[in-house]
Amino acid sequence: MPLLWLDIAKKLQAVAQTGLFYCTNPYDKERYEIVESLSYELIAHYSNSTINLVQKVFFGDDGYITPKIDVRAVVFKNSKLLFVKEKIDGKWALPGGWADIGYTPYEVAIKETQEESGLKVVPKRLLAIMDKKCHKHPPSPFYSYKIFILCEIKGGKLYKGIETLDAKFFSLKSIPELSLDRITKSQLKIITDRLLYPELGAYCE
Repeated sequence: MPLLWLDIAKKLQAVAQTGLFYCTNPYDKERYEIVESLSYELIAHYSNSTINLVQKVFFGDDGYITPKIDVRAVVFKNSKLLFVKEKIDGKWALPGGWADIGYTPYEVAIKETQEESGLKVVPKRLLAIMDKKCHKHPPSPFYSYKIFILCEIKGGKLYKGIETLDAKFFSLKSIPELSLDRITKSQLKIITDRLLYPELGAYCE
């Protein structure tokens, strides 16, 4: 039930923010502001955040609200996957992060992999586009899509980055404890299936 309420709250927030951007009637503006305020309270409650933090998250994000994009690089070498150890929780994820303005998804995968692991990579193909709500992630104030891109190593040296504690390759049979806000077992299964069976093609929800 908490996840249902969080989903409803995020939809209300999107409606309110879009309405505030387009409305011209002062009475409508007041109503949208009330809806926005209530949505912040709900999001804070069900994502275990504070209202101030939620307001900061959405501050400056106006116009028609769309999902945030998280890009992850899938670096597969000698039957092993590259993982980075996140500073925020001490657990492991595929290198990546929020898409940056001005960068293509492939460019984000290149940049994030080098920053977080020291390796230079070349993107090869899209593996999957997933909706975060379809997987067992912890509650989050964001509605987001996740893009997974297969990459091939072309250089660099493996080391921990500024935002990571470590970077290592793990076999598919010995996956480390996952940073569940970034990658789940169900997502990893979808990705590894496409590594082992390329004929499956890209996955999209």
